Amino acid sequence: DVRLTCLMPSVLWILAVVIVLSGCGSTEDSGMGSKRRLVERISRAGDLNDPDTPAPLVTLEEFFEGNDDPGSIGCNLAGEVVPSEFYELLKAVRDRSDVACVVVQVTMHDDPEAWPFSDTVWVITSATSAQVRSWVPDRLAPDELLDGIHTDRPIEAHPIPAGMRAVGLWYD
Repeated sequence: DVRLTCLMPSVLWILAVVIVLSGCGSTEDSGMGSKRRLVERISRAGDLNDPDTPAPLVTLEEFFEGNDDPGSIGCNLAGEVVPSEFYELLKAVRDRSDVACVVVQVTMHDDPEAWPFSDTVWVITSATSAQVRSWVPDRLAPDELLDGIHTDRPIEAHPIPAGMRAVGLWYD
């Protein structure tokens, strides 16, 4: 079940938080630990900055937990938008009954000091692109909606259940 697959990282994240709070976790800064884990995850298929390397699709938790870098997503929106604004919105979208999953396409990581960058978030849904757009407040509106996965570079495969489509929120 795709919904269960998408929720599994949430369950693992909760388990990790319980372990850390119980004193069994590392004393490593959680933001730096989260970034290190994300960088390891996005590097599995090769150099992310090589256009022939498939862009990874990561969970909301993987991309947003510990992320306070406003340059990581939506950096060309009017006014500074912090990642937590996107995170709260996208969790609410993911919780909708007509959404199977929401994943973040990591596009680039060319500055080792910065958080990896994304320009696209994929919503796996039975809703139309117009309906998905209506869920996003104007402040966080994408520059373009992509109906179906089509990009200028390969991306990791992701299951799309029957009756659903991938709607991309693309930010310039």
